[in-house]
Amino acid sequence: MSKHNFDEEAIKKHLELKGKIVVEPKARVLTDEDLSIYYTPGVGAVSRALAKDPSRAKELTIKSDMVAVVSDGSAVLGLGNVGPEAAMPVMEGKAMLLKQLAGINAFPICLDTQDTEEIIMTIKNIAPVFAGINLEDIAAPKCFEIETRLHDELNIPVIHDDQHATAIAVMAGLINALKVVGKDKADCKTVIIGSGAAGIGVAKLLHKWGMGDIIMIDSKGIVSSTREALDPSKQALLAITNKLDLSGGIQDALKGSDIVLGLSQANLLTSDDIKLMNKDSIVFAMANPTPEINPEDAIAGGAKVVATGRSDYPNQINNVLVFPGMFKGAIETSTNFVTDEIKLKAAESLAAIVDDPTQDNIIPGVFDAGVVDAIVQAFKG
Repeated sequence: MSKHNFDEEAIKKHLELKGKIVVEPKARVLTDEDLSIYYTPGVGAVSRALAKDPSRAKELTIKSDMVAVVSDGSAVLGLGNVGPEAAMPVMEGKAMLLKQLAGINAFPICLDTQDTEEIIMTIKNIAPVFAGINLEDIAAPKCFEIETRLHDELNIPVIHDDQHATAIAVMAGLINALKVVGKDKADCKTVIIGSGAAGIGVAKLLHKWGMGDIIMIDSKGIVSSTREALDPSKQALLAITNKLDLSGGIQDALKGSDIVLGLSQANLLTSDDIKLMNKDSIVFAMANPTPEINPEDAIAGGAKVVATGRSDYPNQINNVLVFPGMFKGAIETSTNFVTDEIKLKAAESLAAIVDDPTQDNIIPGVFDAGVVDAIVQAFKG
């Protein structure tokens, strides 16, 4: 299966556009009367109203639906710590998709600091403008503290969608993939390659869903009690993963497994690795832009259902399926914290859009009808 190389076209298009979003007025200022209403002197009345009651900003300003897409560039795609400038095209893309898919306005904010306290303080200082904060591509474990602290200190949704949206998309795909292979979630051994924000978010939701044993892999191997100097986020995982306390590397984890979820980096797996798994295995290789294993090689190794994070292969498992509806739902319902119950409902609703799952059709496409609404409805109960 030959796939198109989009690199050259992407550079060309970005050079032409010089940024993927613009700021446009919602009304036109064509006359002196317009100027008096939208600027001076009329705008003074609006400012006085807000000085008296700041909560009315949601009625009278862009705080009604403007999301800040915030990154420090420390964990961008599968590229790693590439800094704020390199993060900007991704954040612009998120803002573009929030608007196009969910009608939510958004603006990219890429910070020239990777200090936890500075990030928290900066976001708190800009929060009055925004209806929600989309934390994006911030490395673990600091992303967990940043999200938790901002939940406690702000009164708007603060969502690190690398964790939550990715987990929903993965669970939705697995609901239908398990139907295709005829296996029960409780009986499955799942290997998650990548113990950063996305991997941890997925593990927590799958455990809540009732998945069988889950084995986490990081750059040093299986996350187990025999490992020294585990950070607190990985230490906490031991309570819900690796029931047999296995140790070793990727191949040790894959033996006798049913599902492997790649949330790490390119080209970590081979066909021989997939052959270590049980019959009719499920392989989600979601590293972007290059997956942990090409679908052709996964199938050659015996995988029955294969998904990637890319739009040019079947079964795209990507948080773009979720984050537009997630922010729309959170803002419309004034939900500041995305609970496990919301995530479980969202995953089930997203999976249900596919009436008859097959090997090449376990998840709806980004542009399929009902995708955004399926996520929004999970917030409405």
